[in-house]
Amino acid sequence: MKKAPAKKAAVKKAPAKKAAVKKAPAKKAAVQKAVKKAPAKKSPFGKKFVAQMETRLLEERAKYLHSEENYRAEADALIEGREPGDVQFDEESGEGDTLAVERERDLALSAQARQAVEQIDAALARIEAGTYGICTASGLAIPQERLKAIPWAAERVEYKVGGLGRL
Repeated sequence: MKKAPAKKAAVKKAPAKKAAVKKAPAKKAAVQKAVKKAPAKKSPFGKKFVAQMETRLLEERAKYLHSEENYRAEADALIEGREPGDVQFDEESGEGDTLAVERERDLALSAQARQAVEQIDAALARIEAGTYGICTASGLAIPQERLKAIPWAAERVEYKVGGLGRL
């Protein structure tokens, strides 16, 4: 007779676990609703200006991708024909190998180009979201002149320079 109550207790625990699992998605839905309720500021610029900037961003993205690939290929080409440990430290070559220095420069330039592509992709995402031209730090409009100069700018100048000149 002691076995029967134990089975009933086990049956009661199982539904409690299922109820807890059902409550978790409800909490996620509440969080998603809260996120959707927060109104994002819309771009202060017209469709024509935003379309022009999108075209420029796509052109710049293609240029930076090309540069990144070229610098990476140059860096790889510099080490292709070399054996490990082929670095000279004599009077002719100075304190190291010129090829190693050139390779490091090419890799650094490739990384800079990749970073520019990431910033451009973020600007294109802001266009898609309808928030292009809004400062990510302050929520204020970025001046049109700044966007014409740097179409992927995400912040107003005063926020980009670390607050210098802000009132």
